[in-house]
Amino acid sequence: MSSALDKVEGNIFKLNSQELKNNETLPNSQVYNGYGCKGGNVSPDLSWINAPKNTKSFALICHDPDAPKENGWYHWLVVNIPISVNSVKKGAKIDNSLETITDFNTPGYNGACPPKNYGIHHYNFTIYALDVEKIDVNENTAPIEVERIVKSHAIAKSTLTGLFERK
Repeated sequence: MSSALDKVEGNIFKLNSQELKNNETLPNSQVYNGYGCKGGNVSPDLSWINAPKNTKSFALICHDPDAPKENGWYHWLVVNIPISVNSVKKGAKIDNSLETITDFNTPGYNGACPPKNYGIHHYNFTIYALDVEKIDVNENTAPIEVERIVKSHAIAKSTLTGLFERK
């Protein structure tokens, strides 16, 4: 479903990936390695196009709204991504950006690992175009607070959703 933040000046701000396919099962490389999961725990390659002209930075959030926890589960938060950046390679970090803690209580990418027999989970990778160069957070800012601040400065967004289930 499209929202006002998805459409920008006649173009669609769009998040793409060679490996992650929208609404398909996550590749094993994006699955966590721990808590009974045996994946690669590697972030996917991502790229984005058609950011609004007034974009000053980007933020990237991976969130599982289906987790049995209030506000879901945050798997990856990257903020203060420079306007000159429009992609991240598989498993790479983004220069001159900040990764904040996730619900695993560590910064950086932490892959899918839902509870067993809890159904299909949706892992929403969302890129936000922001109206500020930097948001005022640090590595230990709570994920829900990072997302709140990001959304308050968002002028466009695009999401790719990966699915994963543990039986």
